[in-house]
Amino acid sequence: MKEERAMSSTVNRVRAAHDRVEAVDRPEIWIDLRPREEAEREARSLDERLAKGERLPLAGRLFAVKGNIDVAGLPTTAGCPSYAYDPAADAPVVARLRAAGAIVLGTTNLDQFATGLVGTRSPHGAVRNAHDPARVSGGSSSGSAVAVALGLVDFALGTDTAGSGRVPAAFNGIVGLKPTRGLVPTAGVVPACASIDCVTVFARTLPEAEQALSHMTTGTAPSLPGRAPGPWRIAIPPREQLGELDEGWAQAYEAAVDQLVRAGAVVRELDLTPFTEAAAMLYEGAFVAERYTAVGAFVDKATAANDPFLDPTVAAIITRARDLPAHRLYADMDRLSALRARALEQLADADALLLPTAPGHPTLAEVAADPLGANARLGRFTNSTNLFDLAAVAVPAGEVNGLPFGVMLIGPAHTDERLARVAGLLQPETRLAVVGAHLTGQPLNPQLLALGARLDRTTTTAPVYRLHALRTDPPKPGLVHVGEGGARIEAEVWRLPAEGLGRLLAALPRPMALGSVQLADGTHVPGFLCEPSAVVDAADITALGGWRSYLNAE
Repeated sequence: MKEERAMSSTVNRVRAAHDRVEAVDRPEIWIDLRPREEAEREARSLDERLAKGERLPLAGRLFAVKGNIDVAGLPTTAGCPSYAYDPAADAPVVARLRAAGAIVLGTTNLDQFATGLVGTRSPHGAVRNAHDPARVSGGSSSGSAVAVALGLVDFALGTDTAGSGRVPAAFNGIVGLKPTRGLVPTAGVVPACASIDCVTVFARTLPEAEQALSHMTTGTAPSLPGRAPGPWRIAIPPREQLGELDEGWAQAYEAAVDQLVRAGAVVRELDLTPFTEAAAMLYEGAFVAERYTAVGAFVDKATAANDPFLDPTVAAIITRARDLPAHRLYADMDRLSALRARALEQLADADALLLPTAPGHPTLAEVAADPLGANARLGRFTNSTNLFDLAAVAVPAGEVNGLPFGVMLIGPAHTDERLARVAGLLQPETRLAVVGAHLTGQPLNPQLLALGARLDRTTTTAPVYRLHALRTDPPKPGLVHVGEGGARIEAEVWRLPAEGLGRLLAALPRPMALGSVQLADGTHVPGFLCEPSAVVDAADITALGGWRSYLNAE
């Protein structure tokens, strides 16, 4: 028992993650899971390094890696087992995250060779949506998105050529960051279209995604011209240029626009035509030839051998690109250059373009009935982003008919941070008062950080509480409202996504409870309290003024 209590929280997190993978029973999410013993050894090593004072900002965070990105010790398959190779080392982006203390749980399923936005084109099976198994998960980064949405990992890596780091985020109610091209290295990634591929990150909250991305980037982004002061300026297209949307999606999009306006943003119209015309060129034009350059020789050989692992839809797309004439590519490059100039002119005085991430959310049956048509529709708003060398972030924006609805903010290259700040206006926040093990530097503080929380201020409660040292592991205090006879207790107020507070409450063990805590300024915020019956045999430490003072006295 003593040995079990001493077990590192990182090891316990790895064990809990594997237990949840088994409980969820969604094998189509994964290509390869790391053995428990191997991941636990890495977790123990991390705790030893932490105990020696090493700074590991992502210590204990678990992540998944799309199956076209190299992870040492696991085969890289790109969703095709006969293509598999054993990488000699982690891809640089994986290595950077592991160096910061994050632990790889496994590699995830995808649309084969990252060719698709549906998540169904894989010999490992279609990845079902996290909220409705009858619908697609979105692709090609399907397994990564669903692993995050189901809480199997804290964050996950995907790739994005035509929208693969954003469409799955929208369909599964999570965040997808698609950085500026070149900001994150693509070495160690099986290319789809090497000139425009990006490595992306999925997380349940925007701060979580940003934290992971900060450890993935190469160097410092170039500085941009100063932004003129004033409210955020958001461009939106006329309603008719959005085209046909699923039932209720236009209203949900308009609600997101209204939310930005209520937050102080200024909205103006933009001509979406150059964006949608370029989007159609990604597969209908000559740019698809780059997919043949990446894996065409393998696909030709596999086709000739009747390889059972080769997805026929993917093979048809790639082989069709083999015979495109060079003059067509140059003509398309000229046309793309003109469209990009028009698009950037439309964006000139805007901080971001707000769009639905996708026009709709098809069922598995609808995609099976029309694989190419259903997929092409999904890329209407996302396909042009990398062709135009733009940055983007996809975030949840409510629900339609009980399923997630997502929007996307797009801006010029190297406006990644600006887009995140605007996207934050769409993410409802709440505040939380903590007085004990969740304080900065205390054992449970990583729970807050993992939810994307950030410290708002340090203060005290109103003088109506008493504090007790509970007999728990790890040690934590119990805050009880007593009215008269109470005292001021040191407290921190954290800001965190509203859905994060719900997850904390769902996992809160007795005798802890969530209630309204009165602060020194008279305001009330949600906070951790304690059931009065739990403090009967607990030491009253109120006179010390707070948990940190008690620990120092001890």
